[in-house]
Amino acid sequence: MPLYRDEAVVLRTHKLGEADRIITLLTRGRGRVRTVAKGVRRTRSRFGARLEPFMVVDVQCYEGRNLDTVTQAETLAPYGDAICRDYPAYTAATVMVETAEQLTEEHEPSTQQYLLLVGALRSLGGGEHDPALVLDAYLLRSLAIAGWAPSFHDCAKCGAPGPHRSFNVAAGGTVCTVCRPPGSAAPAPQTLRLLAALLSGDWVLADAVDERTRREGSGLVAAFLQWHLERGLRSLRHVDRVRPALPVPVPVITPALERHLAREVG
Repeated sequence: MPLYRDEAVVLRTHKLGEADRIITLLTRGRGRVRTVAKGVRRTRSRFGARLEPFMVVDVQCYEGRNLDTVTQAETLAPYGDAICRDYPAYTAATVMVETAEQLTEEHEPSTQQYLLLVGALRSLGGGEHDPALVLDAYLLRSLAIAGWAPSFHDCAKCGAPGPHRSFNVAAGGTVCTVCRPPGSAAPAPQTLRLLAALLSGDWVLADAVDERTRREGSGLVAAFLQWHLERGLRSLRHVDRVRPALPVPVPVITPALERHLAREVG
């Protein structure tokens, strides 16, 4: 069975038997691969802690019929430790790795997706920007690499020069008044400028945007992502920044208040 060595990001793990784990990796040169790491759940494992989600590692594996087997792992960047200590960063990273898994194919090289994910995890681990902004920037760029780059200025259907006020997920971004399908959203102009900045990497503009604009932009990004993936992301529900912005704080729903509301509705 041939050996190979590659850089990789750990996307996901789950238990196998009493002491093993199945590790899903996004590698730099081989795309997404599923591997078995034997004995990593034992306390005496040589590299168990290195094969945790969000870690960037140098792995050596040998090819198997169904699953490859990890024989060696060296840490290149321990982003997982810093990310797991910060809940917003953790939830953002969880969405990132789930998205990366959906946008890549097994044993199909996707170097751009790999490098983009590593850069996003580096930003989260270093606390360079708000985790919600880093997440939205990653999602927009990963979709662009996959061939679904949204338009935030010119019309996505006819190419008419913008800016335009309407945004339609199915159409691919902003649309002019002629091409505007029914039910299109009408986000604030500053929201579209924010999303364009995240796609292009203009962090000076993105970091200066207010919270309400960020939340509106996050909602559009989440809708755009799930439309093109043709499925929902389980991890996205845990990221609180996708909830609609409200002018007042959300009240705490206690069990007593919930029973009262149920009686009022009934």
